[in-house]
Amino acid sequence: MGQFTPNYFNRQVKISLDNAKAHWQNISMNKLNRTKQVQVISALNEGNSIRATVRMTGVAKDTVTKLLVAMGDACTRYHNAHVRNLKVHRVQCDEIWQFCYAKEKNVPAEKKGQFGYGDVWTWVGMDAETKLAISYLIGTRDSGCATEFISDLKDRLANRVQLTTDGYRVYLNAV
Repeated sequence: MGQFTPNYFNRQVKISLDNAKAHWQNISMNKLNRTKQVQVISALNEGNSIRATVRMTGVAKDTVTKLLVAMGDACTRYHNAHVRNLKVHRVQCDEIWQFCYAKEKNVPAEKKGQFGYGDVWTWVGMDAETKLAISYLIGTRDSGCATEFISDLKDRLANRVQLTTDGYRVYLNAV
């Protein structure tokens, strides 16, 4: 991958965002100009909440949310297209716990077992030298997700690597 100079990055984001926005806009909707889009994305990127971004930019909450989703879609497509055929030597893998709706012990009985309620895990594989996130997956902490995650990681690498994990046993079968 090339050097990320501001001009290079903005050019790529503009191309990707134009494609992603097509999913969200219809003929009667007003369009945010590029300057306002950059202002909103910059505020979110700096760690501001959606509500703080609304106050700072004067853009409606739904518009900020739609732009955020479009940006996420554009970033996912960019990552899938360009983070390929990597010649790295060491890869670190780990899982990160978070919860949606409620912690697993507090999920109501009618919602137990449904994805998106309770524990959710983000699987991450990154280059040990550059800290580039090579592959990621959001799912449960089981062998099915481990296999899917390792398969995606393998598809992005050009050579064999030293793989370092936390010793979680599902990695053994997945690898």
